[in-house]
Amino acid sequence: MEAGVGSVLVVPFGHRRVLGVVVETAERSDVPAEKLVEPIEALEGGVPPELVRLGLWTAEEYVSTPARGLSLVLPPGTGTGARQRTRTRRALRAELTSAGRDALAGGARLGAKQREALERLAEGPLPAALVGHGTLRRLEVRGLVAIEDARVERRPEIRGVGARGEVSELTRAQEDAVARIDRAFDERGANLLLHGVTGSGKTEVYLRAAEAALARGRSVIVLVPEIGLTPQTAARFERRFGELVAIMHSKLSAGERFDEWTRMLTGEARICVGPRSAVFAPLADVGLIVIDEEHDPSYKQEGDPRYDARRVAERRAEQAGAVLVAGSATPRPESFERLERVVLPERVDGRGLPPVEVVGMLDAAGPLHPRTRDALEAVRREQGKAIVLLNRRGWSNFISCQVCSRVWKCPQCDVSLVLHRAAAAVACHHCGHREPVPGACPDCGATSVARHGLGTERLERELEQLMQPLPVFRLDADVAKVEETLRRFDAAPGGVLVGTQMVAKGHDFPDVTLGVVVDADSTLRFPDFRAEERTFALVAQLAGRSGRGPRGGKVIVQTVDPAADCLRHAASHDAETFLAEELARRQLLSYPPFATLIRVVCSSEEAGPELEAADAIRTRIEGIPVLGPAPLFRLKGRERAQLVVKAADRGPAVRAVRQAVETVAVQYNRRGIKFAVDVDPQ
Repeated sequence: MEAGVGSVLVVPFGHRRVLGVVVETAERSDVPAEKLVEPIEALEGGVPPELVRLGLWTAEEYVSTPARGLSLVLPPGTGTGARQRTRTRRALRAELTSAGRDALAGGARLGAKQREALERLAEGPLPAALVGHGTLRRLEVRGLVAIEDARVERRPEIRGVGARGEVSELTRAQEDAVARIDRAFDERGANLLLHGVTGSGKTEVYLRAAEAALARGRSVIVLVPEIGLTPQTAARFERRFGELVAIMHSKLSAGERFDEWTRMLTGEARICVGPRSAVFAPLADVGLIVIDEEHDPSYKQEGDPRYDARRVAERRAEQAGAVLVAGSATPRPESFERLERVVLPERVDGRGLPPVEVVGMLDAAGPLHPRTRDALEAVRREQGKAIVLLNRRGWSNFISCQVCSRVWKCPQCDVSLVLHRAAAAVACHHCGHREPVPGACPDCGATSVARHGLGTERLERELEQLMQPLPVFRLDADVAKVEETLRRFDAAPGGVLVGTQMVAKGHDFPDVTLGVVVDADSTLRFPDFRAEERTFALVAQLAGRSGRGPRGGKVIVQTVDPAADCLRHAASHDAETFLAEELARRQLLSYPPFATLIRVVCSSEEAGPELEAADAIRTRIEGIPVLGPAPLFRLKGRERAQLVVKAADRGPAVRAVRQAVETVAVQYNRRGIKFAVDVDPQ
């Protein structure tokens, strides 16, 4: 059996069969030959050597294990057991021969079924099962059809919503951006920030850059922040590049993922579009990596290894000598500080950005400000479209007993349960625990249950009453068919789209004339040093969904604090001033990009050992500032404690944390302690 770096092998391991990935080869071994065993088999596909290196680097950079790093680059369907769950599907395929065409045209003697079969095949090759094996075999004997064992492609359907993207003349700023990317190809790589206001034509720049990469014989990776945005972006690229485009994300079937992977591995597809996992696409000679909406926190993986796809993309671009283009209207301070900026200052249609009005809610009655109600009423009269954003799902934030003040909490997590009226349940948004809506208080027996706070479900009901007869469409994590919801809103002559931050991400609806942010304080007051950055981005991104068409538009932001700096800058569309002020604040407080943060969480079933383990880790990290340990709320039935490393020098800090965690993990391995390390936590 011939194997090289990247081969995926089934190997004997004691009495078991396990999977192994070849990460290196050697001319000889110091192990005696009689102690070496032959691999049992090599699985179909394998991993390109450059992806093996990238997987191992990711494991090292994010304090994970080599096995978990390599799991990111394995062919889809490989599984964790010693077998390949998904393989290439093959089937007999029939095709009309030239003799068959002559027979069909010349009126040769043919039975009714034979003539019908030839007529169907005249339109193109078909699976033999669709035509009839017996009929085809008789036609094959006469030389009228050819039957072959062919690969059956399980291609996902690409149906973009709001994906206009017609080829258009470039603006001067777009021409300059494309020219800079062209020069970067000749320089064998560069990391660029495409800072363009919403509607400035960043996607067209990506498309032209992809053309330039393909013309140089190189391939392209296009990252989008959400699976829901993949069809829209993929549709734009498919219209330009046809079958060279593949998509990659977890919502595809196992067969579709495997076949798309195979098309990229064999070079049939040269462009991959998908969310963060697409950074590991098996494309050869990558020349361009695009990170669209690069500010979005969805690029950070939550499970181990907790990689940031933006940083992995930089590493892959560096290894390949590729050009990296990170695009956003609201870039992260980290990107604004580190990357070379290419600016698109105006919308392609020459229209200005919509005016943003910030209204105070201290004295407002109900969830909607009078100014917001007036604006929505105008949309209703004109049969127009609006997008309303509230970054909380469900009906109410929590429920309580009006007699004894009991609050319903999750039995596994120290958090309140959220009321979901449509599902007739209260649910935990951390562990997924659900229970029926209570009819009475279990503590005092009272039947008076109060609902507190506002979620997208309740706001949807409010808008339905306000906007009749216009339809209201809700989009949040509780909606199963995201793409269908977007398609229905796009096709409707008028209506309101209400939802969480999903409604602000990259959608192109030219007939939207009003954007509303309800309770901007929900993100602004979050205990996170990125709170102002995220609030600014949320408001600015929603503003970008409004006023793209000839009717123009406007945005209303509801907040308790209208004077907040980030809201003031968002209202004036002044990203540069906001970012300059944010960078000055972060430099003063030693936050990214001026330091690296590493978060370590220890958890246990009982209270006490988690804090003890966290303290043991802290004492083993020397010469680097460590905050904590501090207790965290209980999650999924486990008590938790965390500490945070704040380091100016990234490499030594990552190594110090790895060594400390590995040492303490050995000491506590029999006490049920779990450790989670998060480099660059979001």
